[in-house]
Amino acid sequence: MFDFGIMLTDLKAIAGAVPRTLGMALLTFVAATVIGAVFAFIERRRIPVLREMLVLYKVVFKGVPMVVVIFLAYYGLPSALKSAGSLVGVSIGAHVLPNWVILVIAVTACIAAFQTELVKGALNSFDAGQADAADSLGYTGFQLFRRVLFPQVIIAAIPDLANSIMLIMKALSLGFAIEVVDIFAQSQLTAALNFFYLEAFVIAVVVYMVIAYIVTQIADRTEKALRVRT
Repeated sequence: MFDFGIMLTDLKAIAGAVPRTLGMALLTFVAATVIGAVFAFIERRRIPVLREMLVLYKVVFKGVPMVVVIFLAYYGLPSALKSAGSLVGVSIGAHVLPNWVILVIAVTACIAAFQTELVKGALNSFDAGQADAADSLGYTGFQLFRRVLFPQVIIAAIPDLANSIMLIMKALSLGFAIEVVDIFAQSQLTAALNFFYLEAFVIAVVVYMVIAYIVTQIADRTEKALRVRT
């Protein structure tokens, strides 16, 4: 059923896309999580105007299919940059942004809406009584965050953070639509050369499963280590 010689050749080709995919996933994960944390702070503090704008942002980026956002970024970002440059007298080419950067921006915008809820949920798991106890012991705001709040919040968030990494990995496969080559796109290109599509996609599945296993193991071990320390 399978041509194992072809599968070995496909594995070498598809494995070449793994570092690129992981790099984009890590960049997207960090950016989306930071943005989500800021948005969660805005919601928690109930900052006027910004909170209403954030609600609209979440409705848009949770509701619109990610592939639509990617195409909007692909066609809209270069034009927006060109228009912004003309306002300040700077000439910006239409293709100044590489396609992979556009993909990372689009996916980050979508994932940040979900990371906001993730961070909010983790913050809500923190017992406010501990903050009062820390205040009575003379803790500063930074000490409260570093010694009490952050260790507990990060433990609560680790499983969902691991899930978000895998969600990003799957979302990046949509980049094939704008000619960004990740693991999935590389499997398609490889199969197009030899017409062994089943073998190429089976290899892609195995690669994704290995990455998911590694991410899960790292998350589990990190969570256990942090629980021991706290």
